[in-house]
Amino acid sequence: MLPSTLIRADALQTLLANGLQPVILDCSFDLMDTQAGARAYAQRHLPGALYADLERALSGPKSPRGSIEGGRHPLPTREAFAAQAGAWGITPTTPVVVYDAQGGMYAARAWWLLRWMGHRTVAVLDGGLPAWQTAGGPVTDVVETPCPAAPYPLGERTQPTLSADALLASLGQVTVVDARAPERFRGDSEPLDSRAGHIPGAHNRFFKDNLGADGCFLAPDALRTRFASLGVVPALIVHQCGSGVTACHNLLAMEHAGLGGASLYPGSWSEWSADPSRPVAQG
Repeated sequence: MLPSTLIRADALQTLLANGLQPVILDCSFDLMDTQAGARAYAQRHLPGALYADLERALSGPKSPRGSIEGGRHPLPTREAFAAQAGAWGITPTTPVVVYDAQGGMYAARAWWLLRWMGHRTVAVLDGGLPAWQTAGGPVTDVVETPCPAAPYPLGERTQPTLSADALLASLGQVTVVDARAPERFRGDSEPLDSRAGHIPGAHNRFFKDNLGADGCFLAPDALRTRFASLGVVPALIVHQCGSGVTACHNLLAMEHAGLGGASLYPGSWSEWSADPSRPVAQG
């Protein structure tokens, strides 16, 4: 049976050898070169994998120029993502494996979106393409054609979200966890968004700290200890990052550690910082 959070490369190889027929999504991407993921997919990917582009498939359309709503990678509507899932051939009974070559930072977004839509049978390939190849898994450059299905029937919304206004009203009552690199959190530098700094009161939990030296996620006990050190209760946690993507990595890590129930602020820093009326902290 496919796990609901992470699957190791050797375990996936065993399941595939025993007849598992999942939809596999390659979510590789690069924020600084938005075509790099598609090029990498064309060169090598897991056999049968389809390409899931962050901006075309895993995000909704950006707001009109000059708008501050939604941030750099707005969530698609659930209906739009249901149609996309159907186009990939995903039905409620379809096992799904998602991966990338960047430590899960983009695959976690696909995992979260599928869970948000109501799909439970989805796992992130732990360590992604590098771990797959290290384990001797085959790769191919054959570009696959999906077998489309009807739009995915939307289920219960099990992944909670919070709007900017709701978060602003909740500051001091919730624990905000920021997944960005420490220098961006502190405000030392800001290469992507309009203002430097962080949401007042936020804790910094760099998403890469969820990974070990091998590029795979830490064990559940280790993750549980690290998140517990923030003194947080899952239902009172709101995860954010730059644009709502790597925050999903922390959400995945918490779910893997048995700490499910936290919320996502999808607009994240790119939306928050664009409104000069919203407070900003530095340091």
